[in-house]
Amino acid sequence: MAAPMHTVVILVAAGRGLRMGDGAPKQWRPLAGQPVLAHAAAAFRAAGLARLLAVIQPGDAGRIVPLDLPWIAGGATRTDSVRNALEHLADEPPARVLIHDAARPLVAPAVIAGVLAALETAPAAAPALPVTDALWRAEGQRVTGTAPRDGLFRAQTPQGFAFAALLAAYRAHPGPADDDVAIARAAGLDVVITPGDEDNLKLTWPADFARAEAILNARGQAEGAPMDIRTGNGFDVHRFGPGDGVWLCGVKLPHDRGLQGHSDADVGMHALTDAIYGALAEGDIGRHFPPSDPQWKGAESHVFLRHALERMATRGFRLSHADVTLICERPKIEPHAETMRAALATILGVEAARVSVKATTSERLGFTGREEGIAALATATLVAP
Repeated sequence: MAAPMHTVVILVAAGRGLRMGDGAPKQWRPLAGQPVLAHAAAAFRAAGLARLLAVIQPGDAGRIVPLDLPWIAGGATRTDSVRNALEHLADEPPARVLIHDAARPLVAPAVIAGVLAALETAPAAAPALPVTDALWRAEGQRVTGTAPRDGLFRAQTPQGFAFAALLAAYRAHPGPADDDVAIARAAGLDVVITPGDEDNLKLTWPADFARAEAILNARGQAEGAPMDIRTGNGFDVHRFGPGDGVWLCGVKLPHDRGLQGHSDADVGMHALTDAIYGALAEGDIGRHFPPSDPQWKGAESHVFLRHALERMATRGFRLSHADVTLICERPKIEPHAETMRAALATILGVEAARVSVKATTSERLGFTGREEGIAALATATLVAP
């Protein structure tokens, strides 16, 4: 079985947007009450992609603080900015990367899902729209000829790649390029075209803001449309054994024993992962990560949870709420519950208000009452579109 495809989203936001006229760079201008960059980040978080990295000018560091986005400094060109981000990620490389222009704040879940789905079998994918208008050549304001439009597409972002392949392509291509697809193709990578969206416009001219506002207003008016709401449940158990602590919901708690399992035995995260798989009707951890496969021996449980989140995003869902209940006598959970909520929220890419972690005992009954192990129950609610 192939390893799960961990994804980092690079939000390119270091440009100055000179065609937009006077004022702040377009990625920092307000759109429906929030900076353009905030809308772009929210779109990927809603798609279940929690690992975001913004590339900005260092002078904009104060502007990004309220957005709670990790960032690095950009370069003189877009190509330089993306290269900086890729090299930054190289120490702990993801399996794949999505590169998105922050000036496209209205990217839809279906566009993101299309790129993610294509990357399951291709090294590179990007959304685009076929050119349907006639193409003219001109001198000044006078038409001098036409050009065929067959096979022509209008490129959009996010453009997605296998991380290692794109990093190698950038290292072999020191000069500028029109976009990331151009660098990938120069390295010989096949790029799959996925469906774009007319609403996934790039804010370039002042009038584009009015159009974007209208699209957002129309989406707001459509909020009463039918929604696909899914609920999944998960249950997991791990026995105690030798050790000096237990991993629960992404936090290591000191204890005189450890939990035993093929992975790190984080029973809470396992239950939540199964709840997400259950909402998608895609089985459980054992289907996707068989315990008979030695590559998962000792794996950290966020590997499984991130895979479930990416399956969720590929299906066009977002996480609305997660609830985890831990059942044990010891260690005591309550002093650590808020830390666990925060850890899960970071992985899930949602605010902590959408995550619940709580605990109960079994009144000294059963294997948990005898302190032979810990059990966990979890419920996840997913929403589409």
